[in-house]
Amino acid sequence: MTTFQRTIDLHSHGTTASFLDITDEVRSAIAASGISAGICTAVSPHTTCAVYFDEFAHDQLDDGTDFLQADLDAALSRMFPAQTSFPPAQGYQYPGEEHFVEVESWLNASNYLPGGDRSQLLNADAHLKANIIGSSETIAVIDGQAAFGSTGYVFFLDFDRARARDRKCHLIVTGD
Repeated sequence: MTTFQRTIDLHSHGTTASFLDITDEVRSAIAASGISAGICTAVSPHTTCAVYFDEFAHDQLDDGTDFLQADLDAALSRMFPAQTSFPPAQGYQYPGEEHFVEVESWLNASNYLPGGDRSQLLNADAHLKANIIGSSETIAVIDGQAAFGSTGYVFFLDFDRARARDRKCHLIVTGD
């Protein structure tokens, strides 16, 4: 059994959920692995991000979000509206004072609280949405190819809208 790993760098735009098509990167990792039978798993190490498999809908909003992506975001936003104020407003408990104090103590606190702006942590909805979708997707590898048809795409999704961010996604191909 062989294992191949590649990490891809991504950039989310903030303001709204960022849907990033990673299908070509998944196919490239499978090809580079030399594995003909096994699995490829795409994993997000970020707690407000998800990875999922769906069809690309072709019709798009002005910002490039396709209709299925917009529908998914709208449905999840009905369940978990965007957090715009400090807890316990809007029914969210997170983030609480102890979390703010902890983050403010980190050496890299400015990455999470640019300019000391606590509102940058108002993302309870992003955490909940990411948990519903899941942080990984596993694709079968058959005959050295991703085993899905022409309508299948793999998406990395960043629900955190506080600001643009650099993100990573790990691709792990295992098999023979």
